[in-house]
Amino acid sequence: MKARHKRLAMIVAGLVLIAAAAVLITKSFRSNLVFFFTPTQVEKGEAPKSGNFRIGGLVEQGTLKRLPDGLRVQFKVTDTAKSMLVEYKGILPDLFKEGKGVVAEGSLNQDGLFVATQVLAKHDENYMPPEAAAAIAKAQANKTNTLSTENNK
Repeated sequence: MKARHKRLAMIVAGLVLIAAAAVLITKSFRSNLVFFFTPTQVEKGEAPKSGNFRIGGLVEQGTLKRLPDGLRVQFKVTDTAKSMLVEYKGILPDLFKEGKGVVAEGSLNQDGLFVATQVLAKHDENYMPPEAAAAIAKAQANKTNTLSTENNK
């Protein structure tokens, strides 16, 4: 084999290795990427039917209940327009309370119940995840627009 051919083979092998590394990095990044949705978006079908995602909003007043096994809890997350039932098995954060901001990570089961693997509560009175605050504001604006449109009919 001539030196020219060897050099060309090395360049091609290097490009193949770089392409393989790029594919593996992209695949790993996508598998760890978790998107945020509100209950309204989940109801509209914008959230994935399978796979993990985050749902956020406020814990609806009066919906927190512990299930008989003592390990699981259920509560509703609302963006003030729609609510969604969430089930979580584990210890809730100390700051978790009804009426306060929450983000839960998990997936939907066959019955449409959001089964959380992790629950995050806000860390002080003024904090709410930016995505949750924007989603709640948008849901309230849509709710107000819908009510004013219905009243004008």
